[in-house]
Amino acid sequence: MASPKTVVTSLSLLVALIICFSPVHSSNTIGKGYRLISVEESPDGGFIGYLQVKQKTNIYGSDITTLRLFVKHETDNRLRVHITDAKKQRWEVPYNLLPREQPPPAGKAIGKSPTTVHEISGSELIFSFTKDPFTFAVKRRSNGQTLFNTSSDSNSPFGQMMFKDQYLEISTSLPKDASLYGLGENSQAKGIKLVPNEPYTLYTEDVSAINLNTDLYGSHPVYMDLRNVGGKPYAHAVLLLNSNAMDVFYRGTSLTYKVIGGVFDFYFVAGPSPLDVVDQYTSLIGRPAPMPYWSLGFHQCRWGYHNLSVVEDVVDSYKKAKIPLDVIWNDDDHMDAHKDFTLDNISYPRAKLLKFLDRIHKMGMKYIVINDPGIGVNASYGVYQRAMANDVFIKYEGKPFLAQVWPGPVYFPDFLNPKTVAWWGDEIRRFHELVPIDGLWIDMNEVSNFCSGLCTIPKEKQCPSGEGPGWICCLDCKNITKTRWDDPPYKINATGVTAPVGFKTIATSALHYNGVREYDAHSLYGFSETIATHKGLQSIQGKRPFILSRSTFIGSGRYAAHWTGDNKGTWQSLRVSISTMLNFGIFGVPMVGSDICGFYPQPTEELCNRWIEVGAFYPFSRDHANYYSPRQELYQWDTVAKSARNALGMRYKLLPYLYTLSYEAHMTGAPVARPLFFSFPEYTKCYGLSTQFLLGSSLMISPVLKKGRTQVKALFPPGSWYHMFDMTQAVVTKTGKRVALPAPLNFVNVHLYQNTILPMQQGGLISKEARTTPFSLVITFPAGATEGYATGKLYLDEDELPEMKLGNGQSTYVDFYASVGNGTVKMWSQVKEGKFALRKGWVIEKVSVLGLRGAGPASDIEVNGSPISNEAKKIEVSSKEHTYVAGLEEEEENKSVMVELKGLEMMVGKDFNMSWKMGINGAN
Repeated sequence: MASPKTVVTSLSLLVALIICFSPVHSSNTIGKGYRLISVEESPDGGFIGYLQVKQKTNIYGSDITTLRLFVKHETDNRLRVHITDAKKQRWEVPYNLLPREQPPPAGKAIGKSPTTVHEISGSELIFSFTKDPFTFAVKRRSNGQTLFNTSSDSNSPFGQMMFKDQYLEISTSLPKDASLYGLGENSQAKGIKLVPNEPYTLYTEDVSAINLNTDLYGSHPVYMDLRNVGGKPYAHAVLLLNSNAMDVFYRGTSLTYKVIGGVFDFYFVAGPSPLDVVDQYTSLIGRPAPMPYWSLGFHQCRWGYHNLSVVEDVVDSYKKAKIPLDVIWNDDDHMDAHKDFTLDNISYPRAKLLKFLDRIHKMGMKYIVINDPGIGVNASYGVYQRAMANDVFIKYEGKPFLAQVWPGPVYFPDFLNPKTVAWWGDEIRRFHELVPIDGLWIDMNEVSNFCSGLCTIPKEKQCPSGEGPGWICCLDCKNITKTRWDDPPYKINATGVTAPVGFKTIATSALHYNGVREYDAHSLYGFSETIATHKGLQSIQGKRPFILSRSTFIGSGRYAAHWTGDNKGTWQSLRVSISTMLNFGIFGVPMVGSDICGFYPQPTEELCNRWIEVGAFYPFSRDHANYYSPRQELYQWDTVAKSARNALGMRYKLLPYLYTLSYEAHMTGAPVARPLFFSFPEYTKCYGLSTQFLLGSSLMISPVLKKGRTQVKALFPPGSWYHMFDMTQAVVTKTGKRVALPAPLNFVNVHLYQNTILPMQQGGLISKEARTTPFSLVITFPAGATEGYATGKLYLDEDELPEMKLGNGQSTYVDFYASVGNGTVKMWSQVKEGKFALRKGWVIEKVSVLGLRGAGPASDIEVNGSPISNEAKKIEVSSKEHTYVAGLEEEEENKSVMVELKGLEMMVGKDFNMSWKMGINGAN
């Protein structure tokens, strides 16, 4: 649920672009930068330098005279460059919210030592600099390539570094062939790869995601840079850790940050692979949260389930249609007059709701509700009474700042205040005692306000009136422009039209705990609420919390999942959903997805068919619709129900794989859904690909994204790819190619890459049920190869334990291996802590081996060193020849087959080895 704000028209977007890219003052006229006056080694292993302004100007405010530079190689692969006021402390992202090393405090005596150092070298990253004007560069030791370079000349499109109280600017030059990704959250119509001269503004706003290239719900000032140097790929990332509003101008050969406060706090991570980059980045900002197994099932929500009987009918209808469903959600329909932590006892009578929840909980289903941060100003409302008693709200001129959201007049909790965090946790506990929810959905936390400025509750009219759209401001308000915090000298391109920074949100001169200004902390609001919600849920349930947050910041993935907000039921929104999902994997928020079939307006039947064929493979898979849209649950159309059974049926078979990917994400940051260049960084044709994606390293989704299409032109990187819905079909290419694939309605193309062992189960209508079914392994070799090697892995645990880890007696990890050579196929496993899987009784019942060369049946089967009699063990052995959609049709000598063995009883929790001999061209 959200407030649909004005959609930016083509004309207003054009005006915004003109404003953005034609500033009154060009960078070269604002100032002449700084000179380095000293640099010396600091006690903690870093280096401290001091910078002095060369020539003061008053454009965008006066320059800060003296800056302190702190440089440190924090790890072998991470370099930090921190620049702040040398004489007094400036605002930074709080270290208690985002734990990290602290630089030396500002305000110490300014060093006068001579500058004898010219560069600071680490294991892979080298920091070099010039003294006058001060510029710096970051280089890669292994190949000498410059990753970041702030120096400019008369031909550069940017000027010197500037550092004023409310305006910071710094730029880097870039090679033309660098591919950049990140700088979100925005909806990128042209795909995941950043496009020169499009606006990238970072400031959290409740702006509908249908608006393109506009600052949306999250702020992630980080980008990944992928370059191909002499045929070898190198990736690195650059993070500017700053919560203030900023415009980032990417011109193709340069990138410029224009920030309205805070400090320059740069982190450079060296990679060199994309997976290395995300590993190093999330080791800094926090590893992604462990997710419960059920959260990987399918979710259904709608704003407009007017009463409990509707919700019950939805659950029953999914079951009747045989479409998998794990989680049913309520938007604010369950609340009493839209108030947080309440229940509407007429539409959702507690006794009946508890009975319903008891029923679905016994089935293994879960229930999640929405929560907005605005607390209704209502003297009879217990949550409000306790909040006022604890003094938890953000203040303006000493009083709680008044805003309007769905309940009407509201105050906003200040989650930077420890008392607020404790009060919030207590309210979650109280509500959980009222309704045993299984997670929380925190929305509108950018923070969203239906009004702007300083407001009062009108005395002569009811507010809200109860008529018309609920998002129309009914408070009496006046603009706040009397401070430089409400009207900063540099105007960012907020909401795509250079809106005031306090537009439809908290006034930026309002104050948080300890005098922190909203001006500085605005983009942290959703992040701080997420941390408080995580603490609250974990303390009362003792389980692994599940939180879905709309607003995100650097580090949010450590606590929550994310959905991409108010999208539209259009083909363009479907396409954009892939780019946004892939970006959030890079941001360290791997549990992400978009509203399937679109939030509003109603999608066409064809679009909803195609959307579930994509959405079934989002890490977070949920259908959600607007109050004012017709019903769009997946069973509403017969054709969509068929597509859902097909696509979600495959998802539920893949749950062991998805859960293992979730474990990898938690341990290393590796995204669940990835761009193809993560696995194929040498293959430059996939650098801008945004219409296909991978789950993990080797499962590729190639969906239909355009109206009326019955085939897909999919890009296949070099190697052998096998269709998951018909594993006898293969695409083989030596150099990579585009292939036209059949894609009739109700059909989605999912291919598995060579050298992979994929663990699967038999699926079901609910994840709890699917988890109990036997396992199968799909093993892929290069088609027709006489020699090959494949690997895979499987992680299993008691999925609601707070931690996702080995060593607690409630988890098992298995490495799978397979090889083919000399006409013999071998496979084996190595199990870590197998007791958990053995207690569950999980067995591997089937093995499918793809791409084997030969035509004869499998013979001389051995399991754990003992020959197997087919008759005695009732093992079924079969083989089918592969057909090639593209590749080896004419190469008879490379014909390959799929061999399947059914009826096996190999324990997942115990090491096994298995082998058999293959016939070659009809002979053993």
